[in-house]
Amino acid sequence: MARPVSYNLIKKPLEGDISLVEMPDGSMGEGFFATSLDKVIGLARKNSIWPLPFATSCCGIEFMATMGSHYDLGRFGAERVGFSPRQCDLLMVMGTIAKKMGPVVKQVYLQMAEPRWVMAVGACASSGGIFDTYSVLQGIDQVVPVDVYVPGCPPRPEAIIDGVLRIQDLVGKESLRRRNGEHYKALLESYGIQ
Repeated sequence: MARPVSYNLIKKPLEGDISLVEMPDGSMGEGFFATSLDKVIGLARKNSIWPLPFATSCCGIEFMATMGSHYDLGRFGAERVGFSPRQCDLLMVMGTIAKKMGPVVKQVYLQMAEPRWVMAVGACASSGGIFDTYSVLQGIDQVVPVDVYVPGCPPRPEAIIDGVLRIQDLVGKESLRRRNGEHYKALLESYGIQ
């Protein structure tokens, strides 16, 4: 005996659909739409993030699950995962970072083109986690500036997706002139980055 199949015949409006992108503020008329260049570039950047996963332990496995078909990070504009720092704009540090690896993380960060953002995924990358020892770096913010911290040991894929959404909020609202500002230059100089 065949199971009855029911179809959803009620059409839902597209207003709450996740596939629609929020339109930036601007002036609209018949046949035209005008907005600022900052908002258009921010909209393009936030929906085309190229992450560079720097995974050293269990948080990397959770990131693999996040990229898999069940969670599918590609829905949020981060489909293309790159392994060349020169092509990526989001450094995702996942897992325990030994003090000997600190200069490597910094070198990878310096090889990335501006604008670049950093996300510390998991307790180890954020604060050293349970490894309060002489050999483990107690947070990657000691070597590179971090934009978003994702808590958890290891964080669930939902938390990683939430971290990417927080990065997208930062990217979409960032001014084009921020990178040339005195505050940003002082931040990089505090890390020894010219």
